[in-house]
Amino acid sequence: MAASPQIETVSTGADKAKLALVVALLVAGIAGFYLLAKQGVLVQWAILIVAIIAAAAVFAVSESGRRFTGFAKDAWKEVKKVVWPTRKETLQMTAYVFAFVLVMALFLWFTDKTLEWVLYDLILGWRK
Repeated sequence: MAASPQIETVSTGADKAKLALVVALLVAGIAGFYLLAKQGVLVQWAILIVAIIAAAAVFAVSESGRRFTGFAKDAWKEVKKVVWPTRKETLQMTAYVFAFVLVMALFLWFTDKTLEWVLYDLILGWRK
């Protein structure tokens, strides 16, 4: 199944306003976190968390938020369909990978030493 070639954009003015409000809430939360440093850590974090929750709530009611929620639900359904390997299978595959890497390392070392011997000893005669 091919992806839709259409470019998804925010279409309504109300939706654009909601997304602008999300950005404004996040900026205000971050600014409040730093500007209220004298009020204490508890107040700082409370302002930041409230701003993030408010921004998430506004985003959730926007069209982009609804599409994202639908996408997340579909993705979670697909993750549930995955057949994960057992511990034994995982350890076996890991052992295969390590064995392959060891064999390749030995092959590359042998090839390097052979080429070194052919070039420097036989052809150029530098090591006598």
